[in-house]
Amino acid sequence: MTNDAAAMPIAEYLAQGGKLTSPENVPPRYRGELLRLMSSFVDSELAGSAGFAAAINWAPGIKERIAASRITLEKADHAERVLDLMQGFGTDKALYNQAHDWAARVSRDDRIDPRRQGGDMRLSVFYYPLTGWTDAVVMNVLMGMATLHALTEMQRSSYQPLAEVMRDLLPRERRHMELGQEGLERLARSDRDGVRASVAYWMPRVAETFGPAQSERFEKQRGMGLRHTDNETLRQSWRAQAGSVLTALGLD
Repeated sequence: MTNDAAAMPIAEYLAQGGKLTSPENVPPRYRGELLRLMSSFVDSELAGSAGFAAAINWAPGIKERIAASRITLEKADHAERVLDLMQGFGTDKALYNQAHDWAARVSRDDRIDPRRQGGDMRLSVFYYPLTGWTDAVVMNVLMGMATLHALTEMQRSSYQPLAEVMRDLLPRERRHMELGQEGLERLARSDRDGVRASVAYWMPRVAETFGPAQSERFEKQRGMGLRHTDNETLRQSWRAQAGSVLTALGLD
């Protein structure tokens, strides 16, 4: 926290764009919302990495196998980067990785509450299984775009250490999505029906990751400077981007 915060209430300081810089100067309510955001990111990256690992063996060629391996590795690394920040708030990093079965999935046809499931804070989309290479590529592209919107939002966080980590991770997550797009372009020629079926499956599930259009939690986090753009604006921006990519491939 900068010296400016000493001259005004913390809520006013944050509302005016102030930044907090360490666990020691974070108030309790802010701490709770910050840890919620970081836990959701960590759990989603761990679950995403675990779920995508199977795609390595589905890959149709060496180039695709390397891409799937890179995504699997780097998502786990991204989770660790944010988990390192959470250690400063008392999180036991050694136990955290054992807290849940990150590879656990429900049935493809199950409908689950899009809110966090108990102590596992992964986004609801990461509870659904992948069924093969085409499905993995489509999910990676659609969710990759959503992740870029989320990380762009988080790099504006009032908790400066988190914002700095997100700025470092954003180019790598963008590359994950680009690798997926390269694969999608090939699949649009060789497995068009499979791609269309997978798009129809994943689009609504990825859309849910942005949260409800009207959200008291967003308003609370916006007041703390942890969020800035509302859920529906992010969702519509993602829809437009996804639609543009799919249309360019003749998959709209």
